[in-house]
Amino acid sequence: MSVPTHGVVYAPFPRALASARLSCRTRRVALASAWFAALAVSLAAPLPALAKTPLPKPALDASAVAAPDSYSADTAQQIFAAGGNAVDAAVAMAFTLAVTRPDAGNLGGGGFMTLLVDGKPYFLDYRERAPQQATRDMYLDDKGNVVPGMSTVGHRAVAVPGSVDGMWQAQRRFGRLKWKQVLAPAIHYASDGFQVDPRLQQRRDAAAKNFAGKTNFDAYFANLKAGTTLRQPELAQTLGRIASDGGREFYEGRTAGMIATQMYGHGLITSQDLSQYKAVWREPLAADWHGYRVITAPPPSSSGIGLVQMLKMRTDLQPAFDGLALNSAPYVHLIAQISDRVFADRQRYIGDPDAVPVPAAKLTDDAYLAQRAAEVKADEAPGTAAVKPGLDTSAQTEKAQTTHFSVVDKWGNAVSNTYTLNGDFGSGVVVDGAGFLLNDAMDDFVIKPSGAGAAGTAPAPGTADAELNTIAPGRRPISSMTPTLLLKDGKIALAIGTPGGSRILTTIFQVMTNLYDFDMPPPDALAAMRFHHQLLPQKTIYFEPYHPVPDELAAQLKALGYTVEQQPFNGDVQMIRVNGTTPEPASDPRGAGVARLIR
Repeated sequence: MSVPTHGVVYAPFPRALASARLSCRTRRVALASAWFAALAVSLAAPLPALAKTPLPKPALDASAVAAPDSYSADTAQQIFAAGGNAVDAAVAMAFTLAVTRPDAGNLGGGGFMTLLVDGKPYFLDYRERAPQQATRDMYLDDKGNVVPGMSTVGHRAVAVPGSVDGMWQAQRRFGRLKWKQVLAPAIHYASDGFQVDPRLQQRRDAAAKNFAGKTNFDAYFANLKAGTTLRQPELAQTLGRIASDGGREFYEGRTAGMIATQMYGHGLITSQDLSQYKAVWREPLAADWHGYRVITAPPPSSSGIGLVQMLKMRTDLQPAFDGLALNSAPYVHLIAQISDRVFADRQRYIGDPDAVPVPAAKLTDDAYLAQRAAEVKADEAPGTAAVKPGLDTSAQTEKAQTTHFSVVDKWGNAVSNTYTLNGDFGSGVVVDGAGFLLNDAMDDFVIKPSGAGAAGTAPAPGTADAELNTIAPGRRPISSMTPTLLLKDGKIALAIGTPGGSRILTTIFQVMTNLYDFDMPPPDALAAMRFHHQLLPQKTIYFEPYHPVPDELAAQLKALGYTVEQQPFNGDVQMIRVNGTTPEPASDPRGAGVARLIR
């Protein structure tokens, strides 16, 4: 098979290295290119149908996917054509996005997956973990001050990755196809390449400024340009090893050795950290709302509880909302007061459930939320009463650079998956010889707890209490990722999620409200204006670039006492609503996603 060279970028091979090393890598390029050229011939053909068990009778008219790019949507279609189910498709999409969306899709990060399989809900936590050598004050200098950039750029920012084990466990437990089949599309895109779009180049250009001279990011991605074809032979080899040897190869095989070598002398992750990593099956958070069963993310997600709280308080306050137009000033004011209480609880009570007790049942109890809702007053000026946690700062915010996809199959199974490298392109560190980026998830901990050093700092506003989310060996940092399913009479009614850091919670809430309180069709529910408020900074309402706040609304909110600001981030919701037996996939118009019915 001939391989075109014009307009093609080979990501893994730094041109600025010493000539001897370059010569070695050039030979590796030639060998890898020849091997994968042959492999691509077989991968180009449709996957053979090779399901593990006989297929049940379809429950829906079609399968559906809402994906952040066309390549992952194509992957899902290929998997379904081979007889795979929603879990097979989701895992294949995750590996494909690790190739085609290196800014957020990943092997070297972590995330959450909410599933419905054969009518039963599940939740898989494959969040990253702090290395065993991590310490509470590891990002502070000898005077107790934060060392700028240490928790976000470079080797010391990296937590132990969870994505590969998460995908391995999900597919091994619930998938129908062979593991190699599920990874074949990702290997194809890594070896044969994909066309870079302008948005990916823009994100690369912005991230490269932070990484310049500090990591090997440019050695791999300096020539990532819109319109070129990016081929990643080293990444294809890594995926090939994982496909052949199983998901644990990443943690115990040659790839694990490459990670440990990359970390040695620079970061904290060791071979032992990798071999000890395991994703965790947790009981999903469940609640009743509007005749539906909400199935969402438990801790260490900090937003599943918050989503249930917002939905229920909004329902309790329905008399106050009667007659109010969506996104009018009085409407925004009420939602902001609900958000104050949700984020106050979130800041005080939520952490890694394996390390600290989290009162999830109390925080989502109907009587408790009715009490909290009763505190909301339509005529109260913002900030008049200090909102405190209900059971008994500075402007650090979570990263928004995450990716989400939703999948529903014709048998009624569903997957809502959100995963991340944390910041765009993570820590900027690429595992040399393996071709994938590592996360900067350590920055999701409180890196300077209150009382640390000379002055101490408050925790991130509305995120987590300093003591609940401090760095400790083996601890998982909390996250706002909130992959969510809605069930009606035990059957899938909605799969939804989004990137967005702390905006994930308010975004999903608003889209669900648009769908079920205002009866909007999915495209309209996604296109509607969104806003965000989260306790701190006080009295501040953020609007998005996609749908800037109208002048009249801004003036009305300011008259109520709010500050109105524009945030730099648009969400990217990927959702599938099921109407009877017909899936209705929809992708956020703010992104480049693809919504597709697959029959």
